Amino acid sequence: MQGLTKKVIIISVPVLALGCFFLIWGYFSGYWRFNYPPPWRYPVRGIDVSHHQGAIDWDQVKSEEIDFVYMKATEGSDHKDREFPDNWQAASRIGVVKGAYHFFTFCSPGSEQAANFIATVPVEPNTLPPAIDFEFSGNCKARPKKEAVVKEITVFIRAIEKRYGQSPIFYVTYDSYDAHIKGSFPAYHVWIRDIYAKPHVSDRLYWTFWQYANRGRVKGIKGLVDLDVFNGNNEAFMAITRPRSDTSVTTRTR
Repeated sequence: MQGLTKKVIIISVPVLALGCFFLIWGYFSGYWRFNYPPPWRYPVRGIDVSHHQGAIDWDQVKSEEIDFVYMKATEGSDHKDREFPDNWQAASRIGVVKGAYHFFTFCSPGSEQAANFIATVPVEPNTLPPAIDFEFSGNCKARPKKEAVVKEITVFIRAIEKRYGQSPIFYVTYDSYDAHIKGSFPAYHVWIRDIYAKPHVSDRLYWTFWQYANRGRVKGIKGLVDLDVFNGNNEAFMAITRPRSDTSVTTRTR
């Protein structure tokens, strides 16, 4: 009996180790996902890209079930994403609904950041609302108080709404949302990052976009890419591409 037990152990250990290896490899290579929202529940699906994806073969992307793409346009007061012009034109060519996002930094005035975005992103009909990428990761080291941050974001929003006729949405992590956005911009849509579970935004009943994976695979894109879904049907999705008649900023600092 002891001999049999030893054989089972000898066989089981390497099998378990091999299984763990493939689970880890599959996750980090982007081939296996443990947080995949079903298409029947979230039929409107998309990606978000930047220069990190390099040159994209958009004709191959078209063959995938991709309904929308958000692409990085600008960061701070002077940085422009080098792939944005090509991505912006190509998305229109293949008929994918597109939107641009700006990485908001703590180290530049909101007015200068808005000017950078406006100088980079064309005004076009039927595009997604401009998105404000607001997170701590990759940001400058400054950590101003919430009131100061809200003030600069408000300046940014006013300029964007005046130019594009759309209210921007916030791309956030739970940390960045709770620290600065929570309670301050209740009228603005949220695009939440959660690569582990279905999102739950503490003070809201509804989120608009969900980035559910940061290691996805899509034809035409070398390497990994972020995957997203819209929280609603196609009709609701197309409605957010239309200009709003009321674009006044509503803020709260407490």
